Amino acid sequence: MRIAIVDDDPIVCQSLETILTATEAADVLWTANDGDDAVGRYFATPDMHPDILLIDIQMPGLDGLDAAREILERDPAARILFLTTFADRAYIAQAMALGAKGYLIKQDVTAVGPALQAVMAGQVVLGSDVLDKLTGGGDDGADALADDSASPSKRRRASTAGSTPDHGTPSADVAALESTLNEREREVAALVAEGFDNRDIAKRLCFSEGTVRNRVSSALDKLGLTNRTQLAILWINAHR
Repeated sequence: MRIAIVDDDPIVCQSLETILTATEAADVLWTANDGDDAVGRYFATPDMHPDILLIDIQMPGLDGLDAAREILERDPAARILFLTTFADRAYIAQAMALGAKGYLIKQDVTAVGPALQAVMAGQVVLGSDVLDKLTGGGDDGADALADDSASPSKRRRASTAGSTPDHGTPSADVAALESTLNEREREVAALVAEGFDNRDIAKRLCFSEGTVRNRVSSALDKLGLTNRTQLAILWINAHR
């Protein structure tokens, strides 16, 4: 796995590179200390794009969110994982609405390696502190992994990434959420927001997993969303 690290603190970049290399979790192609440099390096050699871009939020010049937005506009397949000290709900929502593959808080650097592996496996990764911010509830302290709508359900205590009405987010009106979805879609959306995967939802509602997947896809289409994590935060915002 080839990654790049973007952080305004060179010591953070060096420390992460040392740890990830020593543990053979990833090969670090390059590091950058601001968003402008990150965008430039990302597109400097197209055949050497990192598999995952690990990026901070607040940096001088172009910040992490704007850098991620520019990269994803030019390369929608880019995998971007935010690693920051800021657990602000607005930052989290903006990051995930952009299409980021995860959002972690800088607390335990040993969690970064497993998070990178999860992203490579097609999952969306949210730290427990991030989930607490989004749901207003507690967690068991372990990082939570949320699956993409395009992948099979992988782990429970998932979901929550998504959108706010600004910053280029999906166009669905939060106030009209329940009127847009039918009763069965609302049932499924509520359980997605609680962190249940498709298998658990199927058991609770006595559906097949295929039916659950179809209901999730239908809800996403109606709301103009791209993945189940956006559906989760939209539901949370509508009912908080």
